[in-house]
Amino acid sequence: MRGISLLFISALFVRSEKGGLFMLDEEMVYDLADLFKIFSDSTRLKILCSLFDKELNVTEITCATGVSQTAVSHQLRILKQNHLVKYKRDGKQMVYSLSDDHVKTIINCGIEHIEE
Repeated sequence: MRGISLLFISALFVRSEKGGLFMLDEEMVYDLADLFKIFSDSTRLKILCSLFDKELNVTEITCATGVSQTAVSHQLRILKQNHLVKYKRDGKQMVYSLSDDHVKTIINCGIEHIEE
């Protein structure tokens, strides 16, 4: 193979729903790993699940999850930073909700996988 230089690309190949292969570049792989790390904390999962059907304030999330207000506030900050939760002001309180339906989809896919 004289004269031929080989270029190795660090990538992950993924099969699409249509059966074809596509490639995730290294940056996308790391971003995806970071996303899944967010879902790896049980307190964050409890918070996300409590927000499936309605908006809640910190006190309501605390009651729904059985987690301390300090822990809820800390985890909400992480969820907001990673765009999984959004918030709006309602008088003196902040009300939280899921950023979009992708969050539900990811959790529901995980549940389906576990239940197989």
